[in-house]
Amino acid sequence: MIFQDRRDAGRRLARLLSSFAGDDDVVVIALPRGGVPVGYEVARALGAPLDAFLVRKLGVPGHDELAMGAIASGGVQVLNRDVVEGLGIPGDVIERVAAHEEAELARREAAYRGSRPPLDVRDRTVILVDDGLATGSSMRAAARALRKLGPRRIVVAVPVAAASTCEELQQDVDAVVCVETPELFRAVGQFYEDFSQTGDEEVSLLLHAAPRPPERGPASDPRR
Repeated sequence: MIFQDRRDAGRRLARLLSSFAGDDDVVVIALPRGGVPVGYEVARALGAPLDAFLVRKLGVPGHDELAMGAIASGGVQVLNRDVVEGLGIPGDVIERVAAHEEAELARREAAYRGSRPPLDVRDRTVILVDDGLATGSSMRAAARALRKLGPRRIVVAVPVAAASTCEELQQDVDAVVCVETPELFRAVGQFYEDFSQTGDEEVSLLLHAAPRPPERGPASDPRR
């Protein structure tokens, strides 16, 4: 299957998620930038609020491609203990790298969300969306970071992914929903007619166009 663009992919993905429609405890969280147009269509079809969840890799100094952890929206930090302990990376190095990435994460969040606070995902079902998965490293980091914010359930939903990646993700989330898992998978973009880059302005426009629920307080949350 070839998707016309990310919006088309989102509409097709939403059909597989129809059982979540109308559930007030469902929120759609998209990974910027490419996941936001997909997530927007999913959120619109399900009548669910949409937000973005940013993840920044913490690269090992001098070997930036090697991740010693990640930081994410909401001040969440996840460390790869095998890498940190195996390489003997001291705490002050982790703090320095994290501070640099936190500044970039904050800049992007301000550009995308403005002054609006992140959605509260506590005790909610989170549908975590991207435009596709190759290795799934960013999605895995996002899921682990998001788990620390207390959602009831995390469902990863993507239009296309490598079959092996979907299997591996099952260890980190409660369910994985994928429209296509082709045998011959080289890159996400091969399954889109239009895979042009999603800009910051489009991300911001879609996030502001999507509905958001009223903020929950202690008095209005029956589970508290």
